[in-house]
Amino acid sequence: MIKLFKVKEKQREIAENANGAPVKKQSAGELRLHKDISELNLPKTCTISFPSGKDDLMNFEVTIRPDEGYYLGGIFLFSFQVSPVYPHEAPKVKCKTKVDKHILFIYDGVFLYRFLNITVDKLMWYLRLGGLLISAVLCVQQPNHEDPLNHDAAAVLRDNPKMFESNVRRAMAGGYVGQTFFARCM
Repeated sequence: MIKLFKVKEKQREIAENANGAPVKKQSAGELRLHKDISELNLPKTCTISFPSGKDDLMNFEVTIRPDEGYYLGGIFLFSFQVSPVYPHEAPKVKCKTKVDKHILFIYDGVFLYRFLNITVDKLMWYLRLGGLLISAVLCVQQPNHEDPLNHDAAAVLRDNPKMFESNVRRAMAGGYVGQTFFARCM
């Protein structure tokens, strides 16, 4: 075991000498996130990007473009901020696209993990990033009126799906639904 540490130390020294700068040690969360991202098998409706560059894996964006359901044709942008202690602390996810909070379980832009039946502070260590992303995609494609944050929108979805679809289309095209204005997201 000691030899392993000596080998790692030697590799770090070689890397420092080659670049002239010390090599940043990755946190356990960064290592786990790197593994999760490398294992991602995203559906064609999802893309991931790193606005700060590939050196900053802890902050990234995911774009979801549903290919079915009420939100077909919409573009929904989520930003992820991942803690160095990931997966013991859930990523902070914000939806940058203003949408009806009932559908995506978003409250003031903050994405809630309610659809997974877990709370942010109880994210299971074995839950992978891919599972969170797939769940978000399903949440967009198949809104659930049985466990809403917005009871009015849920009632419209349950009682009058055609009106709900009309409201979604109006919101995605850029317009008012009731008293709330939505920017175009198509």
